[in-house]
Amino acid sequence: MAELLAICNRRAGGAGEAALEAALGTLRRGADVVEAEAGDGLDGVLGAHPGRDVVVLGGDGSLHAAVAALHRRGELGARTVGLVPLGTGNDFARALGLPSDPGAAARVVLAGHRRPMDLLVDDDGGIVVNAVHLGAGAEASERAAPLKPVLGKLAYPLGGLLAGVRSRGWRLRVTVDGRPLAHGRRVLMVAVGNGVTIGGGTPLTPRARPDDGRVDVVVAATTGPLARLAYALRLRRGTHLDLRDVVTDRGGEVAVSGDPVPVNADGELTGPVTGRRWTVLPAAWRIYAAEAPPAEPSGTG
Repeated sequence: MAELLAICNRRAGGAGEAALEAALGTLRRGADVVEAEAGDGLDGVLGAHPGRDVVVLGGDGSLHAAVAALHRRGELGARTVGLVPLGTGNDFARALGLPSDPGAAARVVLAGHRRPMDLLVDDDGGIVVNAVHLGAGAEASERAAPLKPVLGKLAYPLGGLLAGVRSRGWRLRVTVDGRPLAHGRRVLMVAVGNGVTIGGGTPLTPRARPDDGRVDVVVAATTGPLARLAYALRLRRGTHLDLRDVVTDRGGEVAVSGDPVPVNADGELTGPVTGRRWTVLPAAWRIYAAEAPPAEPSGTG
């Protein structure tokens, strides 16, 4: 087993100190572990421990930060990443079928199976591990943020309902590998999924897989308050793809342009932006995970 660098987020929202220490104890039984706190000094921590595989003990935001730092340093292909999910949502862990129990997740890391993962990169230097969404979804995340300390995962659907009902939408053009998916019409939400869920289990792109070389794209048009409410409710159940005003596609490059629109990439809010392009880098990094499940029919594309 490779030597490990454990990046710990002791402020992750879904687990306490006991769970973190249990995971660290399991890791130490199988590898030499150096513990470091997650934070702004991540580049320095990685530089101080060259060559070590990186185990993230935290949530989706912590995973995003570690992958982004490794990508920025040109080390993403050389250092395998492990994940012990200790966040509020843990959506990427869910997509990979990682155990929710920290000790069990640590044992997956020690088992040493490396699984290649795709990565989304944008034209502004950013990366996306799990999903990026624009419009009402980003507004929902903004509304959910102050509710998380009180409501936990329940903050996400409540924020989604509020944003979905109140939003008037944005006029956007969306293309997938150059194919138009939206032609400047008013859009409620654009979703680009490498993983399946956001917000602690909401199946944003239910047919997506993080290792198939493509992303799933969902565009929802807004037609009125009741239709927006219906979309928000159906989104939570993962049946929104059947709605008349929802269109989907799959591909390797996605471009969005039009009205200034807020963006949420792996839980990080940015924007508003008037244009952005994302490109898939297939098998750009590796994560310790169980064997990949058999491929399922991809639907469109």
